[in-house]
Order: sequence, then C-alpha cells, then structure tokens
Amino acid sequence: MSGELLLLSNSTDHGAELLAHARDALAEFYAGREVLFVPYALADHDGYADAVGAAFAAAGLRLRSVHTDPDPAAALRAAEAVWVGGGNSFRLLRALQRADLLTTIRTAVAGGARYGGASAGTNMACPTLRTTNDMPIVEPAGFATLGLVPFQINPHYVDADPGSRHMGETRERRIEEFLEENDVPVLGLREGAWLRVSGPTVTLHRRTARLFRRGRASEECAAGTDLSFLSAVEPGFDVCQFSSWPVPAPSACCRPTSRSRPAAAPTAPCGTSSSARTTSGTVQAPVRSCNAPTANGPAAATT
Repeated sequence: MSGELLLLSNSTDHGAELLAHARDALAEFYAGREVLFVPYALADHDGYADAVGAAFAAAGLRLRSVHTDPDPAAALRAAEAVWVGGGNSFRLLRALQRADLLTTIRTAVAGGARYGGASAGTNMACPTLRTTNDMPIVEPAGFATLGLVPFQINPHYVDADPGSRHMGETRERRIEEFLEENDVPVLGLREGAWLRVSGPTVTLHRRTARLFRRGRASEECAAGTDLSFLSAVEPGFDVCQFSSWPVPAPSACCRPTSRSRPAAAPTAPCGTSSSARTTSGTVQAPVRSCNAPTANGPAAATT
C-alpha cells in the first residue's frame, strides 16, 4: 500500500528531548499540515498529547489529539496527516480495533494523508504486530495491523552484548524464531534510525539497521541505504502449518538451525504429504509438511 510514511524506531534519543533527534525530518514531512495525534499507546492521553504537542510545536507544526474529538473516526477520515505515538503496542492495537480505526487510518493514507509514527506507531504500519518488543498487557482481537508496508519492522533493535551474562534470548534470536514460522523480511531499526517511505521508495535515515530474511544471513544496512526492494515483497505468515495433532517434527525447510527439538515422528520432505504413524502404530490423518501445497494451491498465509 505504502503512501507517504515516516517511521521512527524511537521517539526519544538518550539525553535528548522528545522527538528532538527527528525535528527537522518531522518539519519537512508534515510542512503546512495539521497533524492528528493518536495517543492510545499510553494510558494518560491528556499528558501524552501535551508532551507531543510541545515537541511538534518546536518543529513549527500544529498537532491535535483525536482523543479530544467527539468523533475520532470522522476526524481521521478527514485528516491530511497522522502521527501515532509510541508506548505499548498491544494497548494501541486493541484501542484501534475497538474504535474501528484501523480501516479508517488505512483509508486516509490511501487517500493521501501522511502517516508517521514512532516505536508502537511504527509497528502499526507493518502487516502484523508479531515483531513488537512489548509485553502483551492487554489482549487485542488478533495481531493484524495497518499493512501500510508489506514487510516487518522491529523498532529499538539492539545488538547482543558479547560480555553480558544475561541468559535470555537476544533480539536477533527472537527474530530468527519469527522467521522459522513466517516468510517476511524484518528490518531491525536501531535507536535514532527511521525510514522514509514515498510510494515504492524506502530509504533508511540517520542510523544503521539490520535486515533479516528467511533462509539467508542477516545483513547490515548503513544510513542512506535504498531499501525499495522491500516494497515488492509478498509477506507469508504461518508458513509452517499442520493439519493434525500431535504436531510432527518440523521438516528441513523450517527446522531451527541452532536449537534442538525433541524427537518426533518423521514427516515427508517439504512440498509433499505423508501419513504420520503414532507410537501405538495407528495411522493418523495425512499431515501437511511445511509449505506443502493444498488442493487449492499454496498453504494460506494469515495474520
């Protein structure tokens, strides 16, 4: 879908004021337009609107929060520019779903409204919420987001510290796990970086990023990199699906490269079907291997 987008990894650089690092970019992107602010990622809408309003004023911009409008949907339908603030992405998505604002924002952008966001607001521009970093403090009705770009973004991407004794998963490992189940590029935006999207053109600004793709080594992207090829990707979600329980061992196309899994009944190679035999010797219904075509074509991808 694209359109005119400004997608920030973060809203505050260390030691700086809110949005100060992107002030010039915001001023250029939103020049001459009133910006409608979507504050639903934080609980304190009034306080959030005041803080972001002051940051936009410092960039010479006018901002009005949709939470103060008696009809937020109508306001967004008429908007010429939108800014979606960061915070908890699950809370933000649930609020947009409950107010039926996902379609409203998507339609406004298709009609020419400019869309900008930071952190959770950047997550919303992707097809799904699945590459957020946030704790699910609320339960949205599904993970599908705006789909303004066809690829995924991981804001606040941070590299592993080789000297750390923390034994939890690294961000890189979490993204690799996502790609075990889904076939869509993930761009890890480091702090201070942003994407400028103009139709099919995608450009990385200010800081570096790391690009992850299924079945390929991750790649480092320098500031100024033209990432327009990402506009042409066709995202695939839940590409490893099975039609029976218990789930058999993953076939080679989706087996993790560095983490062992418990032994299970073997499956046929990718693209074929087989009958899985249980430990008791009985035969279950045919099991579809990863990426196996169905009678109606390739396995369906859902969000």
